[in-house]
Amino acid sequence: MEIPFLDKWRKRRDSADGVAVFPEGDDGPAGYAELLAECELLRSLAQREGFPLDDTAATLEALDQLVPRWRDDEELLPWLGNDAGLYLGTVIVRTVPGAVWRILSDGRPVVRLASGREIDVVADGQAWAASGVPELSQVYAEVAEA
Repeated sequence: MEIPFLDKWRKRRDSADGVAVFPEGDDGPAGYAELLAECELLRSLAQREGFPLDDTAATLEALDQLVPRWRDDEELLPWLGNDAGLYLGTVIVRTVPGAVWRILSDGRPVVRLASGREIDVVADGQAWAASGVPELSQVYAEVAEA
């Protein structure tokens, strides 16, 4: 995928485990949640596959059923994994009572459950994109039961 400003940015970094961009202004947690929910690359992929992402658990199941053509693209893989993790987090925050985004001191976004447990959704998304395990719907089911 050729995006000039991203290509230049990538050349300056050795690798990216996940990317978090912080909004300016006084939007606070709502601003973070809105920004983290964008997941533009994943939403575009889902749309091309015939289903829009509507921030529900059902779409996590649909994503788990996709044929993982992206695994052959070493450039696309980490970005799609990042989006998958952020989307998983978005679904959790919007549907699991008490779940909120938390930005760690190193800039990584995690989802904090009402129990205090923190879920590194970006790591789960990266693993899903690379190998299919864990399935996004499984992570959601585990979190929703807690």
